[in-house]
Amino acid sequence: MSHPDYSFFHTAAWARVMWQTYGYEPAYFTVHEGSRLRALLPTMEASSWLKGRRGVGLPFTDFCQLLDEDGLVERTLLPEAIKLGEQRRWKYLELRGNRFKKATAWGTYVAHELDLGMDTDIMFDNCESSVRRAIRKAERENVRIEIKSTEEAMRDFYRLHCYTRRKHGLPPQPYTFFQNIYKYVIAPSLGFVCLARSFGTVISGAIFMHVGKRAIYKYGASDMRYQALRGNNLVMWEAIKFYGLHGFKTLHFGRTDVPAEGLRRFKCGWGASEQVIEYVRYDFRQGSFVSRDTQEQSAWTNWMFQTMPAGVGRLVGKLAYRHMA
Repeated sequence: MSHPDYSFFHTAAWARVMWQTYGYEPAYFTVHEGSRLRALLPTMEASSWLKGRRGVGLPFTDFCQLLDEDGLVERTLLPEAIKLGEQRRWKYLELRGNRFKKATAWGTYVAHELDLGMDTDIMFDNCESSVRRAIRKAERENVRIEIKSTEEAMRDFYRLHCYTRRKHGLPPQPYTFFQNIYKYVIAPSLGFVCLARSFGTVISGAIFMHVGKRAIYKYGASDMRYQALRGNNLVMWEAIKFYGLHGFKTLHFGRTDVPAEGLRRFKCGWGASEQVIEYVRYDFRQGSFVSRDTQEQSAWTNWMFQTMPAGVGRLVGKLAYRHMA
């Protein structure tokens, strides 16, 4: 946390979630000066019969900045990571959040971060008028917010998560993934589950994680039958207030695909600033960093997961996610 670019994704807690759920092997390259960390390049080896062996920094992670000082990562740690990849016969090494001078971008995304160092009233005024109206409507409709750190809250969220993933045509992560988030993140007070209820029914929810003075909104889900109650907006607003009142400095809204204009507007609507996140990929067959022309398209698979039974989708997620890092 002494480095200006630290985030929750650099923590051992997040690494343990990946390792325990999917068996990914961590390989964290560091430069130390005494007890002080000067540079960090975190990776995990993901290996499967379907996609081969590769290094990812880090799997299922929106961004993971390389913690650098005086160019040590590119000059010292990157060659060591490539050397390990050659020894382990990785197909590629993918890093998420930094682009080296000689590397082209493999993928470009946007991210949004909210400054929490303001009075609550000022943060509310900085929200777009549509966001303020949605918050007030949820309050008028007697939507109730719960900020919890219990397994029961995680199960309530997971039910919504499965529903939301199916709506978007994606398989849900296995429940063991969220069990490990509870075990290594929520239970040790590095995050919480925020749920919105309407007359006892959970209508929306989100998982937030934090370390030091920085927080991140990692997962969100909602029941579309109650969309008019604006539970999502109230969940976000109550989490913002919670973090602001507890002295946190920033709330990160995670990664967004550039074409996802609706999601970008939602995140900007809170007064968050937009940043660019670039991924780079080193291809070991070519011996160089590579780029791609377009983002992957998945319309057919989206339709397939939207139409298959919910139980089948959960089974696919349980079997497939280990291969998808």
